[in-house]
Amino acid sequence: MKTYKLTVEYDGSKYSGWQDQINARSVQGELKLAAQELFGGAIEVQGSGRTDAGVHAVGQVAHIKVQRPTRMKTHEILRALNDRLPSSVAILDCEEADPRFHARHSAVARGYFYQISTRKAALSKKFVWWIKEPLDVGKMQQAAALIVGRHDFHAFRAADKSKPDESTLVVVESAEVGIDDHLIVFRIEASHFLWKMVRRLAGTLVKVGLGEVSVEEFGALLNGKKNPKLDVAAWTAPAAGLFLESVRY
Repeated sequence: MKTYKLTVEYDGSKYSGWQDQINARSVQGELKLAAQELFGGAIEVQGSGRTDAGVHAVGQVAHIKVQRPTRMKTHEILRALNDRLPSSVAILDCEEADPRFHARHSAVARGYFYQISTRKAALSKKFVWWIKEPLDVGKMQQAAALIVGRHDFHAFRAADKSKPDESTLVVVESAEVGIDDHLIVFRIEASHFLWKMVRRLAGTLVKVGLGEVSVEEFGALLNGKKNPKLDVAAWTAPAAGLFLESVRY
């Protein structure tokens, strides 16, 4: 059996998410179909983590475990998979990995970024969240700096039925808000993420930028207690602006 490590880029707007689903189109499903057509036989395809419906990736990592022997070189596999995948999914890199490598279990950190546009964007509408009102980026940067460290993100977590006993403690290694032309970009890297955690953080940071939530109130939410006056769930940022940027091993 051979194991291949893939770096994958995709436009998630046409998919129900990364994870394979019975009655919905998924990125994992498309990759599995392409791999089965190429290699035949039993194929295992796993990603470094799930991305929700509409979320994109520029650096998702996946592994393919192939039972049947093949003489193809990795660059030939990359080209052959890309020929079989839809235009919205691209393999950026393919390398042979240790048989024990697992895209999810072997990962030590994942990085995301969220794009907020300060103007109407005709060419990148499905990749940004357009905020029409002025945002105080300085206040957003102050709030983002508070995210770094070990916190209880219960207030920013959506209930996940598949993980009812999941701990809400997460170690965030970096978090920052920057400006790139008309874009305000929120970047975050952590050991792992809770369901909808990044989108709720992004949405609440926007509320800080709008002056509707203070930096102090934002910081208080990081202690694991929900504030009944702050409806974080309702502030979940749209999936369109979110990208899985990198996975570290």
